[in-house]
Amino acid sequence: MFVKKIARALLLASLVAVACNTPNTTESNFPLVEATIADIHAAMEKGEVSAEYLVEGYLRRIEAYDKQGPSINSIIIVNPEAMETARYLDSVYAASGKVGPLHGIPVIVKDNYDVKGMPTSNGTLALKSSYPPDDAFQIKRLREAGAIILAKSNLAEFASSGSFSVSSVLPGYSRNPYDTRRTTAGSSGGTGASIAASLAVVGLGTDTGSSIRGPSSHQALVGIRSTMGLTSRDGIVPLALTNDIGGPMARTVEDAVRVFDVIAGYDEADTVTRASVASKPDSYLPFLEGSTLNGKRVGVLHQLFPLADSDTSVYSLMTAALEDLREGGAILLDSVRIEDLDSLNESGTRIRQLKRDYNAYLASLGDSAAYKSLQEIIDSEKYHPYLEKRLIDAQSDVDVPEAHPDWQKNMALRQELRNRILGVMDSLELDALIYPSFTYPPRLIGDLNGPRGDTSGKLSPPTGFPAIAVPMGYSYGRYPAGFQLLGRPFSEGVLFEISHAYEQLTGHRRAPEGFDEIGSE
Repeated sequence: MFVKKIARALLLASLVAVACNTPNTTESNFPLVEATIADIHAAMEKGEVSAEYLVEGYLRRIEAYDKQGPSINSIIIVNPEAMETARYLDSVYAASGKVGPLHGIPVIVKDNYDVKGMPTSNGTLALKSSYPPDDAFQIKRLREAGAIILAKSNLAEFASSGSFSVSSVLPGYSRNPYDTRRTTAGSSGGTGASIAASLAVVGLGTDTGSSIRGPSSHQALVGIRSTMGLTSRDGIVPLALTNDIGGPMARTVEDAVRVFDVIAGYDEADTVTRASVASKPDSYLPFLEGSTLNGKRVGVLHQLFPLADSDTSVYSLMTAALEDLREGGAILLDSVRIEDLDSLNESGTRIRQLKRDYNAYLASLGDSAAYKSLQEIIDSEKYHPYLEKRLIDAQSDVDVPEAHPDWQKNMALRQELRNRILGVMDSLELDALIYPSFTYPPRLIGDLNGPRGDTSGKLSPPTGFPAIAVPMGYSYGRYPAGFQLLGRPFSEGVLFEISHAYEQLTGHRRAPEGFDEIGSE
């Protein structure tokens, strides 16, 4: 009789699962490696996958691959509420369908985004137990769209390094899944490594100088740094608000666009986003429908990748990418040059904004903040030693960056760079400029002297113009490389179209070895 009761209970559970259109998580064969948002939602409609299945599967992948196996060391903390959220979303789906365009999609976010119910450390031991009072604007948008915050990823502490991702919160470096001896770049290297290894579907990073586009290029991902004013920085721990941007990192252009559609737009808490009201379309997905390279005019910025200053394999990949674009119908113009580019980038004193911006962030935490100022964090000595001089220098600078004697000079240089770029683009009727994200492969971890060849900080951060990183192949057949497309302000749609058309033509993205599907138990 007891056996019959168990059998009836199992049968009832099976029937409920079918009725709710949610599969038995131990029997589904839906692959998680390289899964896209569209793949997942199509499988949900067929009853082949549920949000619970996804969360369970990706958590198993994190357990198997992040601190064990290849040990890419990309995750700081897993969201303890992820499974509960998944089950809730499954119940809603059974009753009324998807709650939004990211229904059930597990997302990994860099640990400088505020996520209510989870600590936001910014990679800093002093803030390891700092719980923000609410979600960052972009996190709120993700939740409203049905996404599941699965985990928070490692970063270069204080988002301060474009060369590596190491913090005082998580021992050791984050490692590149394509070669774990090599760097992920920074500072969003933890997000880059985890998404490349399919520890979640998509991720969020931040970019002050290169930190979305750099890790994306080193790990065969698509990463978009938006126009300044199109995406909110509210609830993101700042480094320098004149440059800070948050945005998606994904394995495909389409997935990046699906996330971007959700997070972009006006936020009253970040006044720069007022510019988005008149500039953001309802959706960027239509730019992908029938995307084409035909007639797109792209300026090749050779001055950012001279052969003499480039690794020969990376240079060959860039040359091949240009030829692919040309064969796809794009019109490439090789005569492009930004006069005085180096001096426009390098003239003037570096003006540190961290003290003012960071103190304002700490104040936003209210009574829950264990530290009230940057000086208190410096005094605590709870941070990685490599940061000490940088933090002390920031603290010793002016309280108000705009009061710095070189502030106006710096702003004038930025405006002149904008004018030069727009002047060239207008005169040649260009849709975009193109250049490699790095002119060298990812460096070995610990190598801070070898050539890095990072171009990402030259154009987009000081101007506020959008730039997208796209995979273009693998140097020496192994190390991911990518190019960037830079556009006019609020021209993200055009950049997405060109990137998507190139991606569909070439299909360079491939999963790293050693991160296979995990069989059901």
